[in-house]
Amino acid sequence: MSTAGQVIRCKAAVAWEAGKPLSIEEVEVAPPQKHEVRIKILFTSLCHTDVYYWECKGYTPLFPRILGHEASGIVESVGEGVSDLKPGDHVLPIFTGECKECRHCLSEETNNMCDLLRINCDRGVMLADGKTRFSINGKPIYHFVGTSTFSQYTVVHVGQVAKINPNAPLDKVCPISCGICTGFGATVNVARPKKGQTVAIFGLGAVGLAAAEGARVCGASRIIAVDLNPRRFEEAKKFGIKEFVNPKDYNRPVQEVIVEMTGGGVDRSVECTGSVEAMISAFECVHDGWGVCVLVGVPKIDDAFKTHPMNLLSERTLKGAFYGNYKPLTDIPMVVDKYLNKELGLDMDKFITHSVSLPDINKAFDYMLQGIGLRCLILMDA
Repeated sequence: MSTAGQVIRCKAAVAWEAGKPLSIEEVEVAPPQKHEVRIKILFTSLCHTDVYYWECKGYTPLFPRILGHEASGIVESVGEGVSDLKPGDHVLPIFTGECKECRHCLSEETNNMCDLLRINCDRGVMLADGKTRFSINGKPIYHFVGTSTFSQYTVVHVGQVAKINPNAPLDKVCPISCGICTGFGATVNVARPKKGQTVAIFGLGAVGLAAAEGARVCGASRIIAVDLNPRRFEEAKKFGIKEFVNPKDYNRPVQEVIVEMTGGGVDRSVECTGSVEAMISAFECVHDGWGVCVLVGVPKIDDAFKTHPMNLLSERTLKGAFYGNYKPLTDIPMVVDKYLNKELGLDMDKFITHSVSLPDINKAFDYMLQGIGLRCLILMDA
Protein backbone atom coordinates (compact mmCIF):
# COMPACT_ATOMS: atom_id res chain seq x y z
CA MET A 1 0.00 0.00 0.00
CA SER A 2 1.45 3.35 -1.04
CA THR A 3 2.34 5.83 1.70
CA ALA A 4 2.90 8.70 -0.74
CA GLY A 5 1.17 11.88 0.38
CA GLN A 6 0.53 10.50 3.85
CA VAL A 7 2.14 11.10 7.22
CA ILE A 8 4.43 8.20 8.13
CA ARG A 9 4.93 7.14 11.73
CA CYS A 10 8.29 5.55 12.43
CA LYS A 11 11.07 5.23 14.97
CA ALA A 12 13.76 7.87 15.37
CA ALA A 13 16.57 8.64 17.81
CA VAL A 14 15.77 12.09 19.18
CA ALA A 15 18.24 14.37 20.97
CA TRP A 16 16.22 16.31 23.55
CA GLU A 17 19.10 18.22 25.11
CA ALA A 18 22.84 18.68 24.80
CA GLY A 19 25.01 15.74 25.81
CA LYS A 20 22.13 13.54 27.02
CA PRO A 21 21.53 10.05 25.58
CA LEU A 22 19.30 9.94 22.53
CA SER A 23 15.78 8.65 23.07
CA ILE A 24 14.01 6.27 20.69
CA GLU A 25 10.64 7.85 19.89
CA GLU A 26 7.78 7.37 17.48
CA VAL A 27 7.78 10.40 15.22
CA GLU A 28 5.47 11.63 12.50
CA VAL A 29 7.19 12.35 9.18
CA ALA A 30 5.19 14.65 6.89
CA PRO A 31 5.08 14.13 3.10
CA PRO A 32 7.75 15.88 1.02
CA GLN A 33 6.92 19.37 -0.24
CA LYS A 34 8.17 21.13 -3.37
CA HIS A 35 11.70 20.03 -4.35
CA GLU A 36 11.83 17.53 -1.48
CA VAL A 37 12.28 13.76 -1.25
CA ARG A 38 11.18 11.37 1.50
CA ILE A 39 13.68 8.58 2.03
CA LYS A 40 13.49 5.30 3.90
CA ILE A 41 16.85 5.16 5.69
CA LEU A 42 18.27 1.64 5.86
CA PHE A 43 21.76 2.36 7.18
CA THR A 44 23.35 5.33 8.87
CA SER A 45 26.63 5.79 10.71
CA LEU A 46 27.87 8.16 13.37
CA CYS A 47 30.24 10.94 12.37
CA HIS A 48 32.16 13.20 14.74
CA THR A 49 30.14 16.18 13.49
CA ASP A 50 26.99 14.58 14.94
CA VAL A 51 28.72 14.24 18.30
CA TYR A 52 30.03 17.81 18.14
CA TYR A 53 26.60 19.33 17.67
CA TRP A 54 25.00 16.92 20.12
CA GLU A 55 27.45 18.18 22.76
CA CYS A 56 26.76 21.78 21.66
CA LYS A 57 30.15 23.06 22.79
CA GLY A 58 30.39 26.67 21.64
CA TYR A 59 27.21 26.57 19.56
CA THR A 60 23.65 27.71 20.18
CA PRO A 61 21.58 24.68 21.27
CA LEU A 62 18.72 23.65 18.99
CA PHE A 63 16.59 20.89 20.50
CA PRO A 64 14.70 18.60 20.23
CA ARG A 65 16.52 17.47 17.12
CA ILE A 66 17.13 14.41 14.96
CA LEU A 67 20.83 14.22 14.13
CA GLY A 68 22.57 12.06 11.54
CA HIS A 69 23.89 12.75 8.04
CA GLU A 70 25.99 9.80 6.85
CA ALA A 71 23.50 7.32 5.44
CA SER A 72 22.00 5.30 2.62
CA GLY A 73 18.44 4.45 1.74
CA ILE A 74 15.63 4.18 -0.81
CA VAL A 75 13.30 6.90 -2.07
CA GLU A 76 9.77 6.43 -0.70
CA SER A 77 8.10 9.41 -2.39
CA VAL A 78 8.91 12.72 -4.03
CA GLY A 79 7.41 16.19 -3.85
CA GLU A 80 6.33 18.63 -6.52
CA GLY A 81 8.99 19.58 -9.05
CA VAL A 82 11.19 16.52 -8.48
CA SER A 83 11.96 14.86 -11.82
CA ASP A 84 15.41 13.30 -11.33
CA LEU A 85 14.31 10.86 -8.63
CA LYS A 86 11.45 8.39 -8.24
CA PRO A 87 10.23 5.94 -5.57
CA GLY A 88 12.54 2.94 -5.36
CA ASP A 89 15.72 4.76 -6.31
CA HIS A 90 18.76 3.94 -4.17
CA VAL A 91 20.27 7.11 -2.77
CA LEU A 92 22.79 8.72 -0.45
CA PRO A 93 21.56 11.81 1.39
CA ILE A 94 24.37 14.39 1.54
CA PHE A 95 24.90 17.05 4.23
CA THR A 96 25.65 19.66 1.57
CA GLY A 97 23.98 20.15 -1.78
CA GLU A 98 24.11 21.12 -5.41
CA CYS A 99 21.37 23.33 -6.85
CA LYS A 100 23.13 23.41 -10.25
CA GLU A 101 22.07 27.03 -10.76
CA CYS A 102 24.03 29.31 -8.39
CA ARG A 103 27.38 30.95 -9.10
CA HIS A 104 29.23 28.29 -7.11
CA CYS A 105 27.57 25.34 -8.83
CA LEU A 106 28.23 26.89 -12.24
CA SER A 107 31.78 27.98 -11.49
CA GLU A 108 34.79 26.06 -12.74
CA GLU A 109 36.77 27.40 -9.76
CA THR A 110 34.90 25.52 -7.03
CA ASN A 111 33.03 22.24 -6.71
CA ASN A 112 30.68 22.20 -3.79
CA MET A 113 30.02 25.54 -2.08
CA CYS A 114 26.42 25.85 -3.32
CA ASP A 115 24.81 29.17 -2.33
CA LEU A 116 21.44 27.55 -1.64
CA LEU A 117 22.34 24.18 -0.13
CA ARG A 118 25.75 24.67 1.48
CA ILE A 119 25.93 22.96 4.87
CA ASN A 120 24.09 24.88 7.58
CA CYS A 121 24.33 23.30 11.04
CA ASP A 122 22.20 25.96 12.71
CA ARG A 123 19.11 25.68 10.49
CA GLY A 124 16.60 23.17 11.83
CA VAL A 125 13.82 23.63 9.29
CA MET A 126 13.22 22.98 5.60
CA LEU A 127 13.91 25.66 2.99
CA ALA A 128 10.55 25.37 1.23
CA ASP A 129 8.40 26.78 4.05
CA GLY A 130 10.62 27.25 7.11
CA LYS A 131 8.89 24.37 8.92
CA THR A 132 9.97 20.92 10.09
CA ARG A 133 8.77 17.65 8.60
CA PHE A 134 9.20 15.85 11.93
CA SER A 135 6.85 16.07 14.90
CA ILE A 136 5.80 14.20 18.03
CA ASN A 137 2.18 14.77 19.06
CA GLY A 138 2.18 18.02 17.14
CA LYS A 139 5.45 19.29 18.64
CA PRO A 140 8.06 20.14 15.95
CA ILE A 141 11.32 18.19 16.00
CA TYR A 142 14.20 20.02 14.32
CA HIS A 143 16.29 18.80 11.38
CA PHE A 144 20.09 18.61 11.22
CA VAL A 145 22.12 19.68 8.14
CA GLY A 146 19.05 18.95 6.03
CA THR A 147 19.36 15.16 6.40
CA SER A 148 18.43 13.89 9.92
CA THR A 149 19.22 10.27 9.16
CA PHE A 150 18.74 8.95 12.70
CA SER A 151 15.11 8.44 11.68
CA GLN A 152 13.73 5.47 9.74
CA TYR A 153 12.20 8.00 7.32
CA THR A 154 13.47 11.49 6.60
CA VAL A 155 12.74 14.36 4.21
CA VAL A 156 15.61 15.95 2.28
CA HIS A 157 15.91 18.66 -0.37
CA VAL A 158 16.33 17.02 -3.78
CA GLY A 159 19.62 18.89 -4.26
CA GLN A 160 21.07 16.90 -1.35
CA VAL A 161 20.14 13.45 -2.62
CA ALA A 162 22.60 11.53 -4.80
CA LYS A 163 21.08 8.72 -6.87
CA ILE A 164 23.44 5.75 -6.96
CA ASN A 165 23.80 2.42 -8.74
CA PRO A 166 21.16 0.01 -7.35
CA ASN A 167 23.78 -2.76 -7.33
CA ALA A 168 25.81 -0.94 -4.67
CA PRO A 169 25.51 -2.57 -1.22
CA LEU A 170 23.87 0.16 0.84
CA ASP A 171 25.60 -0.87 4.05
CA LYS A 172 29.07 -0.64 2.48
CA VAL A 173 28.60 2.67 0.63
CA CYS A 174 26.90 4.45 3.53
CA PRO A 175 30.14 6.16 4.76
CA ILE A 176 30.84 7.45 1.25
CA SER A 177 28.13 10.05 1.86
CA CYS A 178 30.40 11.89 4.29
CA GLY A 179 33.61 10.65 5.91
CA ILE A 180 35.18 8.62 3.13
CA CYS A 181 34.78 11.26 0.43
CA THR A 182 35.82 14.02 2.83
CA GLY A 183 39.17 12.38 3.60
CA PHE A 184 39.93 10.53 0.37
CA GLY A 185 39.05 13.55 -1.77
CA ALA A 186 41.10 15.92 0.38
CA THR A 187 44.19 13.97 -0.63
CA VAL A 188 43.35 12.88 -4.17
CA ASN A 189 41.57 16.06 -5.34
CA VAL A 190 43.17 18.82 -3.26
CA ALA A 191 46.60 17.83 -1.85
CA ARG A 192 47.37 15.79 -4.99
CA PRO A 193 50.64 14.17 -3.93
CA LYS A 194 52.83 12.97 -6.75
CA LYS A 195 54.08 9.41 -6.94
CA GLY A 196 57.00 8.92 -4.58
CA GLN A 197 56.23 11.92 -2.36
CA THR A 198 55.88 11.90 1.43
CA VAL A 199 52.54 12.58 3.13
CA ALA A 200 51.70 13.27 6.79
CA ILE A 201 48.17 12.57 8.02
CA PHE A 202 47.02 14.27 11.23
CA GLY A 203 44.19 12.37 12.91
CA LEU A 204 43.48 8.67 12.42
CA GLY A 205 39.71 8.51 12.58
CA ALA A 206 37.73 7.40 9.52
CA VAL A 207 38.34 10.68 7.70
CA GLY A 208 42.10 10.61 8.38
CA LEU A 209 42.45 6.99 7.29
CA ALA A 210 40.45 7.74 4.15
CA ALA A 211 42.97 10.55 3.51
CA ALA A 212 45.78 8.05 4.07
CA GLU A 213 44.16 5.69 1.58
CA GLY A 214 44.14 8.57 -0.89
CA ALA A 215 47.88 9.01 -0.34
CA ARG A 216 48.44 5.30 -0.92
CA VAL A 217 46.40 5.35 -4.13
CA CYS A 218 48.42 8.35 -5.34
CA GLY A 219 51.64 6.38 -4.84
CA ALA A 220 53.09 8.09 -1.77
CA SER A 221 56.46 6.61 -0.77
CA ARG A 222 55.93 7.36 2.94
CA ILE A 223 52.79 7.97 4.96
CA ILE A 224 53.47 9.37 8.43
CA ALA A 225 50.46 9.14 10.74
CA VAL A 226 50.06 11.55 13.67
CA ASP A 227 47.61 11.04 16.53
CA LEU A 228 47.41 11.58 20.28
CA ASN A 229 45.63 8.25 20.80
CA PRO A 230 48.07 5.30 20.46
CA ARG A 231 45.10 2.94 20.17
CA ARG A 232 44.54 4.42 16.71
CA PHE A 233 47.91 3.16 15.53
CA GLU A 234 46.84 -0.50 15.69
CA GLU A 235 43.78 0.25 13.56
CA ALA A 236 45.91 2.21 11.10
CA LYS A 237 48.32 -0.70 10.61
CA LYS A 238 45.44 -2.57 8.92
CA PHE A 239 45.62 0.13 6.24
CA GLY A 240 49.32 -0.50 5.66
CA ILE A 241 50.60 2.53 7.56
CA LYS A 242 53.98 1.87 9.17
CA GLU A 243 55.21 5.20 10.57
CA PHE A 244 53.52 6.79 13.57
CA VAL A 245 54.11 9.88 15.65
CA ASN A 246 52.39 10.69 18.95
CA PRO A 247 53.00 14.35 19.90
CA LYS A 248 52.77 13.36 23.56
CA ASP A 249 56.03 11.44 23.22
CA TYR A 250 58.07 14.59 22.54
CA ASN A 251 58.91 17.73 24.48
CA ARG A 252 59.07 19.85 21.35
CA PRO A 253 56.55 20.75 18.62
CA VAL A 254 55.62 17.74 16.52
CA GLN A 255 56.27 19.68 13.31
CA GLU A 256 59.93 19.86 14.28
CA VAL A 257 59.97 16.10 14.77
CA ILE A 258 58.48 15.48 11.33
CA VAL A 259 60.82 17.96 9.61
CA GLU A 260 63.76 16.10 11.17
CA MET A 261 62.34 12.69 10.20
CA THR A 262 61.99 13.72 6.56
CA GLY A 263 65.08 15.88 6.05
CA GLY A 264 63.23 19.16 5.61
CA GLY A 265 59.54 18.36 5.80
CA VAL A 266 56.86 16.32 4.06
CA ASP A 267 55.67 17.10 0.55
CA ARG A 268 52.00 17.04 1.56
CA SER A 269 50.05 17.02 4.82
CA VAL A 270 46.35 16.53 5.48
CA GLU A 271 44.85 17.60 8.81
CA CYS A 272 41.70 15.72 9.89
CA THR A 273 41.24 16.56 13.58
CA GLY A 274 39.69 20.02 13.92
CA SER A 275 42.36 20.92 16.48
CA VAL A 276 43.90 24.29 15.67
CA GLU A 277 47.19 23.09 17.18
CA ALA A 278 47.19 20.16 14.76
CA MET A 279 46.40 22.52 11.90
CA ILE A 280 49.42 24.67 12.70
CA SER A 281 51.65 21.60 13.05
CA ALA A 282 50.37 20.18 9.76
CA PHE A 283 51.20 23.40 7.95
CA GLU A 284 54.58 23.98 9.54
CA CYS A 285 55.77 20.41 8.84
CA VAL A 286 55.54 20.70 5.04
CA HIS A 287 58.67 21.35 3.01
CA ASP A 288 59.47 24.90 1.99
CA GLY A 289 59.37 25.65 -1.74
CA TRP A 290 56.63 23.14 -2.65
CA GLY A 291 54.94 21.73 0.44
CA VAL A 292 51.13 21.74 0.52
CA CYS A 293 48.98 21.45 3.64
CA VAL A 294 45.25 20.74 3.38
CA LEU A 295 42.93 21.45 6.33
CA VAL A 296 39.88 19.21 6.65
CA GLY A 297 38.88 19.20 10.34
CA VAL A 298 36.27 21.65 11.61
CA PRO A 299 37.70 23.93 14.35
CA LYS A 300 35.91 25.33 17.36
CA ILE A 301 33.96 28.50 16.66
CA ASP A 302 36.42 30.82 18.45
CA ASP A 303 39.66 29.20 17.25
CA ALA A 304 42.30 31.21 15.37
CA PHE A 305 45.08 29.89 13.16
CA LYS A 306 48.46 31.52 13.87
CA THR A 307 51.75 31.03 12.07
CA HIS A 308 54.66 33.25 11.09
CA PRO A 309 54.22 34.91 7.66
CA MET A 310 57.62 33.60 6.61
CA ASN A 311 56.13 30.11 6.52
CA LEU A 312 53.98 31.31 3.64
CA LEU A 313 56.63 33.51 2.05
CA SER A 314 58.86 30.43 1.92
CA GLU A 315 56.41 29.09 -0.66
CA ARG A 316 54.48 26.65 1.45
CA THR A 317 50.82 26.39 0.43
CA LEU A 318 47.88 26.25 2.85
CA LYS A 319 44.52 25.03 1.54
CA GLY A 320 41.15 24.05 2.88
CA ALA A 321 39.05 21.16 1.58
CA PHE A 322 35.28 20.80 1.89
CA TYR A 323 33.76 17.37 1.27
CA GLY A 324 36.87 16.31 -0.61
CA ASN A 325 36.13 18.82 -3.38
CA TYR A 326 33.37 16.51 -4.67
CA LYS A 327 30.10 17.81 -6.13
CA PRO A 328 27.34 15.94 -4.25
CA LEU A 329 25.04 15.09 -7.15
CA THR A 330 27.52 15.10 -10.03
CA ASP A 331 30.47 13.26 -8.49
CA ILE A 332 29.17 10.92 -5.77
CA PRO A 333 27.36 8.49 -8.12
CA MET A 334 30.65 8.23 -10.04
CA VAL A 335 32.57 7.54 -6.80
CA VAL A 336 30.14 4.71 -5.98
CA ASP A 337 30.52 3.26 -9.48
CA LYS A 338 34.31 3.35 -9.15
CA TYR A 339 34.00 1.54 -5.82
CA LEU A 340 31.83 -1.15 -7.43
CA ASN A 341 34.29 -1.53 -10.30
CA LYS A 342 37.21 -1.75 -7.85
CA GLU A 343 38.73 1.36 -9.44
CA LEU A 344 38.73 3.41 -6.23
CA GLY A 345 41.22 1.23 -4.38
CA LEU A 346 39.22 1.35 -1.13
CA ASP A 347 38.20 -1.56 1.12
CA MET A 348 35.06 -0.26 2.83
CA ASP A 349 35.00 -3.21 5.24
CA LYS A 350 38.05 -1.77 7.00
CA PHE A 351 36.19 1.42 7.87
CA ILE A 352 33.05 -0.17 9.36
CA THR A 353 34.37 -1.60 12.62
CA HIS A 354 31.12 -1.85 14.62
CA SER A 355 27.39 -2.15 14.02
CA VAL A 356 24.38 -1.65 16.29
CA SER A 357 20.60 -1.57 15.94
CA LEU A 358 18.71 1.73 16.18
CA PRO A 359 17.63 1.07 19.82
CA ASP A 360 21.34 0.74 20.71
CA ILE A 361 22.45 3.93 18.93
CA ASN A 362 23.90 5.39 22.13
CA LYS A 363 26.57 2.67 22.02
CA ALA A 364 27.83 4.29 18.81
CA PHE A 365 28.28 7.55 20.73
CA ASP A 366 30.18 5.68 23.45
CA TYR A 367 32.54 4.16 20.87
CA MET A 368 33.17 7.56 19.30
CA LEU A 369 33.80 9.33 22.61
CA GLN A 370 36.20 6.59 23.74
CA GLY A 371 38.09 6.60 20.44
CA ILE A 372 37.18 2.97 19.75
CA GLY A 373 37.02 1.83 16.13
CA LEU A 374 36.27 3.94 13.07
CA ARG A 375 32.67 3.91 11.84
CA CYS A 376 29.77 2.34 13.71
CA LEU A 377 27.00 1.32 11.32
CA ILE A 378 23.46 1.75 12.65
CA LEU A 379 20.95 -0.72 11.24
CA MET A 380 17.72 1.23 11.06
CA ASP A 381 15.36 -1.71 10.60
CA ALA A 382 17.03 -4.08 13.07
